[in-house]
Amino acid sequence: MRAANKAEKKVEIDERGRRKNAAKRARALAEKKADSMPVVAPIDGPKAERVVDADLVSPSPRGGIIEVLQQRYLLRLIVGRELAQLYAASVLGLMWSYIQPALRFTIYYFVFGVVIHAHGNIQYFAIHLFCGIVFVHYFSETWAGGTRSIWTNRNMVLKMRVPREIFPVASMVVAFYHTGPQILVLVIACILAGWALTPGAIAAGILGTLILVTFAMSMALIFAALNVYYRDFQNIVATVTQFLHFMVPMMYPFALVYELRDSHPVAYQLYMANPLAEAVLLMQRFFWAPTTDNQAEVLKTEFPPDLWERGLIMLVLCFGLLYLAQKFFARLEGKFPERL
Repeated sequence: MRAANKAEKKVEIDERGRRKNAAKRARALAEKKADSMPVVAPIDGPKAERVVDADLVSPSPRGGIIEVLQQRYLLRLIVGRELAQLYAASVLGLMWSYIQPALRFTIYYFVFGVVIHAHGNIQYFAIHLFCGIVFVHYFSETWAGGTRSIWTNRNMVLKMRVPREIFPVASMVVAFYHTGPQILVLVIACILAGWALTPGAIAAGILGTLILVTFAMSMALIFAALNVYYRDFQNIVATVTQFLHFMVPMMYPFALVYELRDSHPVAYQLYMANPLAEAVLLMQRFFWAPTTDNQAEVLKTEFPPDLWERGLIMLVLCFGLLYLAQKFFARLEGKFPERL
């Protein structure tokens, strides 16, 4: 028993000795390094001060849509990020861009074309209907996606110096990415039906596209800013977009609307004041009308006589609305960080 105690005490003494020796070696090494360090002479003379004579500039960009177009690489990154999030853990992926419009087209064609016979004597009613579905879908997706864009990307808005208009613009590009395959299907259907394009039809397609893009971008900017302050606006947009298909002449011929000109002139003018209805008519003038046999008669009965005048006036108004939407967005974006 005594031998064991003596062995334990000897081990403790040896351990304390090793610790003391290690501490001595460490102190000696530190003193040696301190002696070897060079001594820097103090710097004399006046202390230089840097003075910047300039106005304070806000770190947030103010270039608007023009700056967005200048930063195309960043726009591609954000569009790719949104597409990746949209199709994450999705089996069908991009096929949903075909499935949803195809189901809507099938239901509308069956109800209005087979059950109600609303198409009357409209030749190639399927192209007439699908043309409206495609471009209403593009507008609805741009408007709804743009409305949610600032709120869903709030982390990037708070941390990165980017033009905040880039998020509604990215939503518009994503909407075109989904609508592009549908337009391709529409073009193939028109070619199979005997698509005979004319200069007037091409001009109508260009004018309709400009109206559709400017109006969709304007609404996306306005509601994106409002949705930062009150999240109710995204629900309002979701509700309104469900009724847009009934507010354009696609499930029924325009001739039925034109009959309201004499009996209900106010309702007719309100209907035609809708930029989306004007855009759909112009796109039908481009896609559907050149597929019909008697195109001259169709242009007289299924399109308003003042289609071009209204289209040009509508385009000017849409560009004015886009300018005001940009100003409105820029006025509210200064308080985005505190609202987000």
